[in-house]
Amino acid sequence: MHPEPSLKVRHSVSVIGASGYSGAELVRLLQHHPEVRLEALYAFSQAGKRFSDLYPAIPCDMAFRRYEGDCASEICFLALPHGEALGIVPELVGSGKTVIDLSGDFRLKSPEEHARFYGQNKPSGACLTYAVPELFRNEISGSTAVSNPGCYATSIILGLAPLFLAPGRSFSVRSVSCTAVSGISGAGRSSKTELSFSEMSENMRAYKVGGHQHTPEIMQALGSSASDPSFDFTFTPVIGPFTRGIYSVLTVFFDGKPEADSMHGLYRSFYAGAPFVRLRESMTEVRHVAQTNFCDIHLAHGPENGRMVIVSAIDNLLKGAAGQAVQNMNLMLGLEETLGLR
Repeated sequence: MHPEPSLKVRHSVSVIGASGYSGAELVRLLQHHPEVRLEALYAFSQAGKRFSDLYPAIPCDMAFRRYEGDCASEICFLALPHGEALGIVPELVGSGKTVIDLSGDFRLKSPEEHARFYGQNKPSGACLTYAVPELFRNEISGSTAVSNPGCYATSIILGLAPLFLAPGRSFSVRSVSCTAVSGISGAGRSSKTELSFSEMSENMRAYKVGGHQHTPEIMQALGSSASDPSFDFTFTPVIGPFTRGIYSVLTVFFDGKPEADSMHGLYRSFYAGAPFVRLRESMTEVRHVAQTNFCDIHLAHGPENGRMVIVSAIDNLLKGAAGQAVQNMNLMLGLEETLGLR
């Protein structure tokens, strides 16, 4: 008799905060991921309901549990509103879990900047590995707990990173002006009158101008800080009448006049090993990246006269949230970075 072949043991995974838009995308991705087994879904207000009651288009009949500190899975994703992960993540990390947190609670190194931009206090040292795979792959691979970047931040950081982080740069950036438009799903699943169809259809609106919580995160990732910036940064977030996507238009002013050919070469070299960053020769659009984990970047103008315009687009729920979180999980587990995302 031949012995029965052994079944492959997959990593067990749970999602805490699975009832929101990002949580739902995590469920959709994880239940088809070849290396993990989706074990439990946790929610608060939706506890007791079935996932398919909220999201019939995603075939998952698991029931939401109320989270009471009882996550037994090896890997825990947290897709909770800002402030709610502060008391949960340290307990999970202390019990040896692999943790990917999608909130802003552990992104900023400075408690002062966190209090200023989030309006909440957090302990000194409450900061996890900041997990932009294209920039910090080695750090992510060596971590058991990471902080997933915000959606605006992902689009803007990837659009600007070669200008600040590429080795051997022969220029310096004087200032950046950014206008970024987000789909309505970026505000989350909670009901708000100003986000209703009748308010947002055929409408656009800027908000949190000069004080958006992703500002210090962007500055930190680019080697600066919001409190003591090394370049002028203006960020105007706008909400637009579409469901998903982030569209960032970045106008960069240099000290001096870099060559256009060298700038294109800089971006191609910097992202040569990045499977989810696509440098487009023609103008990118939100529809080019919707429902994908790609970030598309187009160098639209310049740098004639010391000025350049860069356009960056992502899907806010995938590359800006759940897709990037799974990408980070793959790196943390030593798996192929693209697994379960193409």
